Amino acid sequence: MADYIASIDQGTTSTRCMIFDKPGSVIAVDQKEHEQIFPRAGWVEHDAMEIWNNTRDVIGGALAKANLNSDNISAVGITNQRETALVWDKSTGQPVCNAIVWQDTRTQKICDELADLGGGAERYKAKVGLPLATYFSGPKVRWILDNVDGAREKAEAGDLVFGNMDTWLLWNLTGGVDKGGVHVTDVTNASRTMLMDLTSLSWDEEIAAEMKIPMSMLPEIRSSSEVYGECQGGALLGTPVAGILGDQQAATFGQVCFEVGTAKNTYGTGNFMLLNTGEEQVPSENGLLTTLCYKIGDNKPIYALEGAIAVTGSLVQWMRDNLGIISSAPEIEDLAKSVDDNGGAYFVPAFSGLFAPHWRSDARGALVGLTRFVNKGHIARAALEATAFQTREVLDAMNADSGVPLKELRVDGGMVVNEALMQFQADILDVDVVRPKVAETTALGAAYAAGLAVGYWADEDDLRQNWGEDKRWTPQMDSDAREKTYRNWKKAVTKTLDWVDDDVD
Repeated sequence: MADYIASIDQGTTSTRCMIFDKPGSVIAVDQKEHEQIFPRAGWVEHDAMEIWNNTRDVIGGALAKANLNSDNISAVGITNQRETALVWDKSTGQPVCNAIVWQDTRTQKICDELADLGGGAERYKAKVGLPLATYFSGPKVRWILDNVDGAREKAEAGDLVFGNMDTWLLWNLTGGVDKGGVHVTDVTNASRTMLMDLTSLSWDEEIAAEMKIPMSMLPEIRSSSEVYGECQGGALLGTPVAGILGDQQAATFGQVCFEVGTAKNTYGTGNFMLLNTGEEQVPSENGLLTTLCYKIGDNKPIYALEGAIAVTGSLVQWMRDNLGIISSAPEIEDLAKSVDDNGGAYFVPAFSGLFAPHWRSDARGALVGLTRFVNKGHIARAALEATAFQTREVLDAMNADSGVPLKELRVDGGMVVNEALMQFQADILDVDVVRPKVAETTALGAAYAAGLAVGYWADEDDLRQNWGEDKRWTPQMDSDAREKTYRNWKKAVTKTLDWVDDDVD
């Protein structure tokens, strides 16, 4: 058995390769950002070839930093931005257009058409656990086939294939056009397409037909932890690809949330809270998603409730890149700490509509409560607080659906280094917030899945022993102050609704 596990973390804004040892410590990391493409308001795209090239670069970079080669790597896992949809020609390996990113809202009319067939936004929810929304992959594939010249004809001839970014990377790593790349996805990614039956873990032909997506385009659905194939070239030549988890499920796995009722929240481009519900699918009555949590090899599938928030870390990025209020993301913490409170300002970043628990695609961002007293420090604070307020909305929904109030929240992702945010998060939730020693648990979860498949780690108990607490924040806010500021937040949310008119594309 080689000494290390590699993990490819293909995220919304960057791709990284991380190398882990048996205790789950980071040995090396290499990372590259990719371009965010905004052709029109509400449209978000990525260049999939740029992402593949970056992936090869960061694999080589991480190995070089650790002075390792493929002989030192037992297996590689993949974790990825979910719902970002790509269609490519399997005979040339070229995408037919840019990948349509999960934040993109162009498929609203397709979702409305499907809803009008009966059942509204919940037409498929009993089968797939998801409401009809622009967030998910299926309608994006339909849009590509309807709008890219020649795409539908090629798809119906069997020449085009679809995948989320996990499938794209796996296909290329395992040989692509030249050596018969493996066209596979795992259950967690498949559960985000709106095309997979949660019970049978298979594609639903009826839904695919209604979305006008040929079944021949869809990848084979496999577990989250098994050997899918070997790398056919590059720095990891001969290394088995043995784990795939969508990024939020990977973070849940990396946080060792294996017991029913344990939950984690990831603070990244968006925020995503997952609650392990075990072998039971819990239907949500409060705007959450029922989704796959993971499936390890031949074991039974484990399900989760999820609250997905579209814009959290990307709001900080927007303030840096679009407004120039800060020159680097970490500066927002000092700017926010330059004032005692938000000065009455509330920032609802509904840039892609509102996701959980509202599911309002007609919402758009709003900064409310402004007076001449408000300065950029207050706006910075309001931007950070927006992350915590949106998380409170999701936690309230999760408590209502599960019937068991959460006792503590495990947190991870890039924003958890912001201690002012973490303290406010504990205050507004009124529960302890706990950061693990390895904050980038997304990559770690994919490494765990791959390592289990090849016997690098024996079982889940091995992984539990790796988890360690780095810091804990306990609530310090007075209950009256907590409820007053949360009440104002909910009022601010109402100001974002009904913004997009029917005649606006």
